[in-house]
Amino acid sequence: MEQDISKFTAKDTVFRNLFGDKKYTAMLYSALHNGEIVSPEDIEIITLEEILMASLYNDVGFMVKGKIIILVECQSTWSENIIIRLIMYLAETYYRYYRKTKQSLYSTTKVDFPKPELYLIYTGSRKITKEYISLSDSFLNGEKCDIDIRVKVITDGSKGDIVNQYIAFTRILNEQVSKYGRTRKAAAETIRICCNDEILKEYLKNKESEVSSIMLNMFDVDTELNIFFDTEKRVARAEGLAAGKAEGLAAGKAEGLAAGKAEGKRENAISVALKMLRKNKYDLNEIADCSGLSLEEVSALSKENNMQLV
Repeated sequence: MEQDISKFTAKDTVFRNLFGDKKYTAMLYSALHNGEIVSPEDIEIITLEEILMASLYNDVGFMVKGKIIILVECQSTWSENIIIRLIMYLAETYYRYYRKTKQSLYSTTKVDFPKPELYLIYTGSRKITKEYISLSDSFLNGEKCDIDIRVKVITDGSKGDIVNQYIAFTRILNEQVSKYGRTRKAAAETIRICCNDEILKEYLKNKESEVSSIMLNMFDVDTELNIFFDTEKRVARAEGLAAGKAEGLAAGKAEGLAAGKAEGKRENAISVALKMLRKNKYDLNEIADCSGLSLEEVSALSKENNMQLV
């Protein structure tokens, strides 16, 4: 199931495509660092790319001047599980960094450690007031932990910066999808409106056909995912019903065996009691004790079979 899902979600997104270009990645860095300017030459893209279906791959990862590792995730559905995913992305990113730079973690020489920065750009409709989310606060009720990470949450960005423009782009896209559905018309209208409003204008004009294709692929992914999950639900329901029936039959069989054992045990007790009654030399208490029946049951059995003791 995870492989099937990864098959759908591995496709490119506008976010990954936009910030896979160092020109816009440098603008992203500037937006995240209060306008600090870096050149595209200072940027190294280190986004985890999908090689195999089981591989980790994140939204955007880049290194600045060899000193800072920045991971940025974008999600439209709020989930603090992103913290756990970012831990995994960060570990894999450092692993690849040390392999690439040929630094041994077993050496007595201290290795380089680029400073990590983690960001979440949230484009959904839910109102989020948290500026940061952390492993400790989100999963351990604030309890101190031997490891902890903090993720900065961005819901709007500063007016006009690249983050603010991207979030505006997603909102316009959502509006057009609500009007035209997940269609080529919605994609075209999104690009037209954004260009008119100076939102990612240069990027959208230069890569209009590519962006349009990405959006249409995203629509296909959503459709495929909905079909996939609907199918999974139906299969799970059918399997659940079948399992329930099997369990019911198994339970019935077990109950039957238990009932059979109990019935056999009782029949044996009655047989012992009848033999002792026929000998007419044991009192009711002795018969009850030997057979396992109650005194009342032995007395009733004696009367039913006209075996009154003398």
